[in-house]
Amino acid sequence: MFDGSFRTNFEKVMSPIGATLSRIGVSPDVVTGLGVAMAAGCAVATGTGNFRVAFLLLVLTGLPDAIDGAVAKAGGISGPRGAFFDSVSDRLSDGLLFAGAGWYLAGGGGGYDPRMALLPFGLYIAASLVSYERAKAEALGFDARGGLMERAERFVVFGLGLLFSEFLVPVLWLMFVLTSATAAFRFVKVWKQASVDRPLPPRSASSTRRRQARAARRSGRSPVRTRRQG
Repeated sequence: MFDGSFRTNFEKVMSPIGATLSRIGVSPDVVTGLGVAMAAGCAVATGTGNFRVAFLLLVLTGLPDAIDGAVAKAGGISGPRGAFFDSVSDRLSDGLLFAGAGWYLAGGGGGYDPRMALLPFGLYIAASLVSYERAKAEALGFDARGGLMERAERFVVFGLGLLFSEFLVPVLWLMFVLTSATAAFRFVKVWKQASVDRPLPPRSASSTRRRQARAARRSGRSPVRTRRQG
């Protein structure tokens, strides 16, 4: 939902901050690692029922996640290694945040049945599926962006659940339903794209000559060589 013009404008806001951090020697990997550390702190605060502290740490989790890319671009060190580290860190942070909510519910927090701890677990499965669908689709050349509950939306809604903790479980149910709907939306979107026949790439001249040579060897004849024009 926050893709498109919103993301573009947000990146423009983050660019000066990223440039400043890069100038003073801050590594994007350090920024990313700081976000994971904040997520771990948020999980502990959530699990122990300190929701105001958890909300603050959730905000501090999102800020490094928003800034690390800007720091990398400003320093001219954007690359696959950083993208891989950032993606893995995102999944780890998500797991920590949902684990904190599960910890709280497993202890009977808020008077809920401890079995309700399965709700954050199911939510993490749905969120991981959303992320995996996009990564796999892009690797196959398809577009899987879009949906009502992407990662940025989950941060915002989860933050509301922490801020108004009496509604934490209803908020988690809402996140689960919308995240599952997003996963279904992306599956159908990619399925339709993959069901359309795409033209095969044209064979190169060298590939054609190799194919002719293999056919000639099988038939016991010498391959026909073509003269290159000088």
